[in-house]
Amino acid sequence: MGKQLQLTSPDGHEFDVYEVEPDGVAKGTIVIIQEIFGVNAHIREVAEGYAKAGYRALAPALFDRVERNVSLGYSGADMMAGVELARGKLKREDALVDLQTTLSAAGDRGASVGVVGYCFGGLMAYLTACELDGLSAAVSYYGGGVSLEMHRSPKVPVMFHFASEDAHISLDDVDVVKNALPNAPVQIYAADHGFNCNHRASYDEAAAVDALAKTLEFFQQHVD
Repeated sequence: MGKQLQLTSPDGHEFDVYEVEPDGVAKGTIVIIQEIFGVNAHIREVAEGYAKAGYRALAPALFDRVERNVSLGYSGADMMAGVELARGKLKREDALVDLQTTLSAAGDRGASVGVVGYCFGGLMAYLTACELDGLSAAVSYYGGGVSLEMHRSPKVPVMFHFASEDAHISLDDVDVVKNALPNAPVQIYAADHGFNCNHRASYDEAAAVDALAKTLEFFQQHVD
């Protein structure tokens, strides 16, 4: 089980971070970037999984900028609430400020740091790789809008996971990413958007297990 930390960004904003420590000495730190549903039960479970794999895990509550203690489910009403928070209320630049604060806090221990993000977090993971400091590697799961950000260049190695049945991200969009970043690993699964989340109907166990194995191998190369 994890605990809540509170960090303060340079502009004075205080936000919560769900932290899970591994048994023994951490290999490094993995920052988990939330979906549009906040730091909910699933994101906390993801953090706990990275801790079991030997990493210190930090999941910052990016929605604290506009609404605190957001933990949504996957119903239609919660989906709409999450979309409004992520696309209507939260400023991307503010989220990046809080992510930089999280990276800096992680780096204070002298460990290397990776980020992994899902959906909204998948986009933010890529922007983190391009814009922020103190990072060793980034992994983006089905990041909506990533293909529109290919004019930015990542400072660190990036891996991408996409789903061929994803109605939100076309295979043409995936090709844009592959063509712009020919050296970045791009995995495509015969699954739907959200395939990593076992709280959703779109969960695909085989895809989730394979994607996690590839992600851990990637982090072992760049973060350990």
